[in-house]
Amino acid sequence: MRDPAPGPGGGIRRFVFLLVPDFTLLSFACAIEPLRLANRITGEQLYKWITVSEDGAPVACSNGAEISVNGDLAELMRDDTILVCSGANVQDHTNRKLLNWIRREARRGAALGGLCTGAHLLADAGLLDGRRATIHWENQDSFAEAFEEVTLTKAVFTVDGPRMTSAGGTSSLDLMLKVIADDHGEAIAGAVADQLIYSSIRTDQDTQRLSVPTRIGVRHPKLAVVIQVMESNLEEPISPARLAKDAGLSTRQLERLFRRYLGRSPKRYYMELRLQKARNLLMQTDMSVINVALVCGFTSPSHFSKCYRAQYQTTPYRERGARSSRSGAE
Repeated sequence: MRDPAPGPGGGIRRFVFLLVPDFTLLSFACAIEPLRLANRITGEQLYKWITVSEDGAPVACSNGAEISVNGDLAELMRDDTILVCSGANVQDHTNRKLLNWIRREARRGAALGGLCTGAHLLADAGLLDGRRATIHWENQDSFAEAFEEVTLTKAVFTVDGPRMTSAGGTSSLDLMLKVIADDHGEAIAGAVADQLIYSSIRTDQDTQRLSVPTRIGVRHPKLAVVIQVMESNLEEPISPARLAKDAGLSTRQLERLFRRYLGRSPKRYYMELRLQKARNLLMQTDMSVINVALVCGFTSPSHFSKCYRAQYQTTPYRERGARSSRSGAE
């Protein structure tokens, strides 16, 4: 066994979990349990951890359960590793007090990580500038628009120097298994994974989402290729004729494939992808409705509004207003 990684407790590494309201419980649990098991398996205290919140009060996660904490935003030890645990509505729970504390601890030498949407707070604090990071796939569009200086990946987790981010859900487990392997060796990390009955450890080369064929339940190779091209070109949509030609199909063949396997035309499917991105941006950013329309491939605001209403039974402006009302009520 390797010697324990240097830490404030004479070789013990301490993690500080900052719980932000609406944090994802699964992501938090998948990060803290491997630490407990590493201690149990080795019979040594390799890791310690505490939980903190902005005011020291219990924090409700996104499923409504409340988690008590050990303290508030006090000054930490220099060798601590801070993991920001966030989840839904991260923008609504971001404030100057939190960001200033995160910046201060970073200046004092703490390593920092973001679980699920915790990357948003790290980026908002300027701590991911010029670095690679990841965030839950549902938040990638809004993150990319807000933080252009961050190199966003689609990996389940990313480590770049003293900054680490995971995409949420069980990806926190993969990140912590890497931390344990780096600190104490692959054998201990593997033993922890076995205790968790986790037989497929992912690396930072694995992507968050299932492959297109698995996700849509269709294993037609040319259809999968076309959908991947669509997903990569939402701002400047490609015509069905071009999509078909590049896939080695006729336009009629492409139409038949979409009708047979997805029950809609290529044009309709492409439109739904663009509108889903638009809805994510409206719900997660403060971008103007016009700018949202443009980055989703709509050159006409009126056409965008018409298509949005047909899909979601409301207008983009009302969607944005509803989000503002919910934020104000919290």
